[in-house]
Amino acid sequence: MSGAAGTFEDRAASLPAKKAGKDAGRSLWWVVHSWVGLKLSLFMVWVLLTGTFAVFAVEFDWLARPALRVTPSDAPHASWGTIAEAAVKAVPDADVTFIYAPPHAWFAAEAIAETGPNSRVRVYLNPYEGTVQGVAPWMSFLRFFREMHRHLLLPIRYGVPIVSSMALLLILSVMTGLVSYKKFWRGFFRRPRAGSARKVSGDLHRLGGLWSLWFVILIALTGLWYLVESLGGGAPIPRAPKTEANLTAPLSAARIDELVRTGQEAYPNLRITELRLPSFTGGPLGIFGQADAWVVRDRVNGVWLDPVSGKVLEVWKGETLTAHQRISEAADPLHFGTWGGMTTKIVWFVFGAAMTALAVTGVMIYSLRLKAAYATEADAKPQGGFMRAWRGMGVWAYLGAGAVLMSLALLPGWLAR
Repeated sequence: MSGAAGTFEDRAASLPAKKAGKDAGRSLWWVVHSWVGLKLSLFMVWVLLTGTFAVFAVEFDWLARPALRVTPSDAPHASWGTIAEAAVKAVPDADVTFIYAPPHAWFAAEAIAETGPNSRVRVYLNPYEGTVQGVAPWMSFLRFFREMHRHLLLPIRYGVPIVSSMALLLILSVMTGLVSYKKFWRGFFRRPRAGSARKVSGDLHRLGGLWSLWFVILIALTGLWYLVESLGGGAPIPRAPKTEANLTAPLSAARIDELVRTGQEAYPNLRITELRLPSFTGGPLGIFGQADAWVVRDRVNGVWLDPVSGKVLEVWKGETLTAHQRISEAADPLHFGTWGGMTTKIVWFVFGAAMTALAVTGVMIYSLRLKAAYATEADAKPQGGFMRAWRGMGVWAYLGAGAVLMSLALLPGWLAR
């Protein structure tokens, strides 16, 4: 950059050098750490913030959609067949393909129905009574936060590599931060010093970084895996088996319950959370959920059945996956903290917020350092903290802000899908 901005960057680079012998934080490692945390901070904060909210996206839907709420009860749940039949009757012109058990006791069950090419709706059903509570659009807080966080609402083949490449910066930030923070292991119980905002923000940044270290590494590694997948390194996904014959009429509630019982007998340890119904064009019926394999998606534990003959076609178990597939299936539960229910979701949300705060305090530290350095210059013009940080980012400020604004500009088209 040239002109005023270029002068600002030159001075920002030269001023810290005057104290190089007194301040270990001015080492090359610190410079790299600062560069990573500053130049793309706007974009990083947006990705981290949407990812943090994505942890509780289902709960946001619960708050926004009354039809998703139920009063917890000790009564037994309605059968899968009863729920499926009610969903089909609620949207008679649609193809009900998935039914999900409530994720928590105060949630309704949910059915996904295909209403046309690339068009879906959600049907919410009382899990105790098997009655329909409402029909809602496919787009939701869950989809918004997950898709914004994953690919900025861009086409997946472009958006996922862009977002997941942030994992490389996280890894670099962790490495440079630990190297530049001498004897960092002593800092876990070091209280922040009182005094200037610069000292407080710096100490809080280091303290938060240390306690969040395990989480940052986990998010960076899973993000790195998403990058590998987007570049063609994804694990093979098993396909549903072929059926011997196609259905000639929709499955009744009694027939669905019979098939579910057969599947449960074939896989007694399976805790069913998902039912996949045959489409109008045929196909098997599947039951899926959690069983003996730890930290995997529901889709790898299940039983496929022929809806006509009732025969078990295949049994899938997470513990039989290859190492490549196991990594792939563990990535989502680990990245979003869904593997341990509400407890892990709370932990992931708290540490996600801490990661976002680290990105913000990193920029604050940079700005406050420049404020202190410029205070010694007679010709320095007073500037606000945001402006100091913005100018310090250079051209990267425009790229980061542009990426965030672009994703928001795509929102109307996304909502119209």
